[in-house]
Amino acid sequence: MITYSILGFTVIFSLLGFRDRAFLNKYMFNPWRVYNNKNEWYTVLTHAFLHVDYTHLFFNMFTFYIFGLALEQELYPFFFHSNARIFYIMLYFGGIIVSSVPAYEKHKHDVAYSAVGASGAVYAVLFSYILINPTAKLEIMFLPVPIPAFILGILYLVYEWYMSKRGRTNIGHDAHLWGGIFGVVFTVLLHHEFLQMFYHHILDYFTS
Repeated sequence: MITYSILGFTVIFSLLGFRDRAFLNKYMFNPWRVYNNKNEWYTVLTHAFLHVDYTHLFFNMFTFYIFGLALEQELYPFFFHSNARIFYIMLYFGGIIVSSVPAYEKHKHDVAYSAVGASGAVYAVLFSYILINPTAKLEIMFLPVPIPAFILGILYLVYEWYMSKRGRTNIGHDAHLWGGIFGVVFTVLLHHEFLQMFYHHILDYFTS
């Protein structure tokens, strides 16, 4: 299955990066290198299969595993039938590319900036799931009770937007934010009725 294949490749690729700094440097995304050497374009994709450490890798792949399988096995086949797999692949890799654009524009003259991680793609998957199934109850660390997916999505977007504006961290909040936005927009473009369905799900949640 696609989710397991991406997950397995990401784990292997990341482990190679943990062990070999030259390997990590070659495949990480450095906007300055891409801007000044067009042969480095491949790092826009390859950086999403690398991670900083085991914690970074675990949280990204655990989130991808939970929501990616739900999309691949249940939601996308239900709505898109024979096109489900290709749309799912487009969602993941589109999330990587679109979430990299803000970093490229912001840091293409900054030789010191580099990025790794699948967060842009993972957020695209997460927010595609939230759009389709907004009232699903999700559990996250440090919260004692499950909360509806759409509330979690709103909190995530507000937090990532705030942290992106604030800066001063080593986390790619721009990638998170734009990956999530891409996930919503891409899913709506595939099936515009998702917006109406989303509205009715939320209305039913507050009136039931």
